[in-house]
Amino acid sequence: MESSREMNKELAAPLLVPRKSGDGQENNNNNGVEVVASSSESTFCQELKRVSSMAAPMVAVTVSQYLLQVVSLMMVGHFGILVSFSGVAIATSFAEVTGFSVLLGMSGALETLCGQTYGAEEYRKFGNYTWCAIVTLTLVCLPISLVWIFTDKILLLFSQDPEISHAAREYCIYLIPALFGHAVLQALTRYFQTQSMIFPMVFSSITALCLHVPICWGLVFKLGLGHVGAALAIGVSYWLNVVWLAIYMIYSPACQKTKIVFSSNALLSIPEFLKLAIPSGLMFCFEWWSFEVLTLLAGILPNPQLETAVLSICLNTTTLHYFIPYAVGASASTRVSNELGAGNPKTAKGAVRVVVILGVAEAAIVSTVFISCRHVLGYAYSNDKEVIDYVAEMAPLLCVSVTADSLIGALSGIARGGGFQEIGAYVNLGAYYLVGIPMGLLLGFHLQLRAKGLWMGTLSGSLTQVIILAIVTALIDWQKEATKARERVVENSIKAHI
Repeated sequence: MESSREMNKELAAPLLVPRKSGDGQENNNNNGVEVVASSSESTFCQELKRVSSMAAPMVAVTVSQYLLQVVSLMMVGHFGILVSFSGVAIATSFAEVTGFSVLLGMSGALETLCGQTYGAEEYRKFGNYTWCAIVTLTLVCLPISLVWIFTDKILLLFSQDPEISHAAREYCIYLIPALFGHAVLQALTRYFQTQSMIFPMVFSSITALCLHVPICWGLVFKLGLGHVGAALAIGVSYWLNVVWLAIYMIYSPACQKTKIVFSSNALLSIPEFLKLAIPSGLMFCFEWWSFEVLTLLAGILPNPQLETAVLSICLNTTTLHYFIPYAVGASASTRVSNELGAGNPKTAKGAVRVVVILGVAEAAIVSTVFISCRHVLGYAYSNDKEVIDYVAEMAPLLCVSVTADSLIGALSGIARGGGFQEIGAYVNLGAYYLVGIPMGLLLGFHLQLRAKGLWMGTLSGSLTQVIILAIVTALIDWQKEATKARERVVENSIKAHI
């Protein structure tokens, strides 16, 4: 009993003493007086350098993982069977909405749990959380797989062509191994990300993409498997990525303290993981799904071919851009969670300021490029003059969307790092489904602004999301959040030792 009390005191003690911040400087001296190590400008530059050095390679990681599906779609397109290409295009969108986006969103819980745990230097719990996430996300894949088996029946309910629906079903069924690989990969990605170990992920992701091209070509063309081979290739590439990251984790000295331990004790953390994973998944999916609703609505506008084509171009363009603010958000999440876990609220607040400024600067640069290239942007997707001119008309709205996405990426990352996913889920639900989609219906159909009206509606949802998240972030008591983070880490560590 006495030893248990002593152990609890030992674990609780760090709550009273701030850890060192990411730059190695202590926030307090022995008398509790804050140590000012450098000027505000110097501190800002150091934080900017730290966030940027993490965000830039994270862009390479997220883009490389996303391009696996793009490459497979292109290979099927060159295979020359129109039904297969159409089926894969629909199946890719269906798989993203029902599967990959769910896993990507739920894995955001690790950005809070692992990030704060790493900042508090409770390394054993770090590996437990990762193993818990792998098990949980793998189990989530089971019901998703069942949904994918009935892809054709679901698509037929939306009046899709039977042949295209059948091809989509085949593609989704052979994509199921990729789903499980994606689940493990997202957990491992957060494992490395929250330790700021980015370059192992850069190497594995780019290598997997480079190998994916010949693997996909061989399965699609050499073995003549068509769209089935394209789906299998994605699975192979995801699992290669997983294997390389796992090998690095096992044998690298940098991962010895946080190595994943395969124990039943880790499963006790599942309720805690789900408490953050469910709102984190909803927060991500509410936003993603709203854009899919936008595309479906375009199909019932007058001249649906033109309207759908233009919206698809705009959506693909903003999706590709979103990887940049998403990477910035990942950096924000890591910095904020690490510093809160370390008991450094002022450093966490400083990181928030840097990330928001970085998001605004990135939005200004990309918006300038878009507006300057508005008359040639459409040529990247089509040779139809009507489509190209329509895209040029949409360019100013795209610039506003880019700005909103940049801020959303930064603010969402801050929310994940601070553990505010539940608030984020409610914000996204209200912003897109109570404001965005109804406004899009009003502008697109009632006021007959067509695709431009639909996009303006969704944009109003994005701007609503930015405003509310900005207010929430501005009102955060960082000292209180740092205390809560340290208390959570210490409480979980005490439970683990009892």
